[in-house]
Amino acid sequence: MTRVAVIGAGSWGTSASWLLGGKGHEVRLWSREPEIAAAIDTTHRNPVYMTDITLPDGVRAFADLEPVLDGAEAVVVVTPSVGVRPSAEAMRPYLAPTVPVVVLSKGIEEGTLMLMTDVLDDVIGSRERLAALSGPNHAEEVGRGIPSATVVASYEEAVGRFFQDLFMTRFFRVYTNQDVVGVELCGASKNVIAVAAGMSDGVGYGDNTKATLMTRGLAEMSRLGRAMGANPLTYMGLAGMGDLIATCTSKHSRNRSLGEFIGRGGTLRGWSESTKMVAEGAYSCVTVDDLGRRQGVELPITREVRAILYEGKPVASGAETLLGREARDELHGIGLVED
Repeated sequence: MTRVAVIGAGSWGTSASWLLGGKGHEVRLWSREPEIAAAIDTTHRNPVYMTDITLPDGVRAFADLEPVLDGAEAVVVVTPSVGVRPSAEAMRPYLAPTVPVVVLSKGIEEGTLMLMTDVLDDVIGSRERLAALSGPNHAEEVGRGIPSATVVASYEEAVGRFFQDLFMTRFFRVYTNQDVVGVELCGASKNVIAVAAGMSDGVGYGDNTKATLMTRGLAEMSRLGRAMGANPLTYMGLAGMGDLIATCTSKHSRNRSLGEFIGRGGTLRGWSESTKMVAEGAYSCVTVDDLGRRQGVELPITREVRAILYEGKPVASGAETLLGREARDELHGIGLVED
């Protein structure tokens, strides 16, 4: 049995706690909302997220970080990407220097353009103890024991193996990968493509259109990965194609749902107010686009999503821009043909 601190009591944090608690680990779950922590501790249910699953007795919830991190042998960070830095800063006084930390948050930090493990390294140090877990892992399915798989990317192989063993169950298969950059970039950039896929659904385009967006989206994801030194094979795996398929097609996908809402004439503000949820693609279309510009990489779908969400560009105009682009070789820019 391992004492695990889970930082973040949203849908994914709740499902991760259910999974880890179900394996017999002692889980201490941190929620920034005291009322959620109190409800979980009293009823073994999250009153806001994943409300229909019952958490095991080994899961306890707190609104303070000190008791959550006291004696922790592993830390799982599951906040929205914008919350990773402030959460890490709050954790720092209570976190032992050798405790392994895995981040499940998917994104790139605005301004610094750091990956989530880079943010953690910047705040708590000890890069060798850090890992990122990413894949086609909708919390709504993992929290019900529906067969799924994921990948853990780590700087040190032993850390990846540790988290592989920590999370592995008969229904949740965990693979390892030492391409941290590729796995994290996939997790951030696929959310943007999912917003575009949702926009396609919202305006009434068909399966051909969505398939085109997904495959061309994967191409631009791979171009950025190549520029950042990622392994191109990572984009064919669970963190790349696997997560892209799930996020672009699932009824559970917040990013696809946001895009569909926009495609039907809604606004980002209207979606946020009506759902009270975070769609990481709304942040990542900015940070991924900025990172692409810094690297000198063309990311046309990402650029159009940003323009539609933040610059008032109509979805139809964004589609026309993409359809009117210069014809290229299909594999242009991803290192498999001459550029």
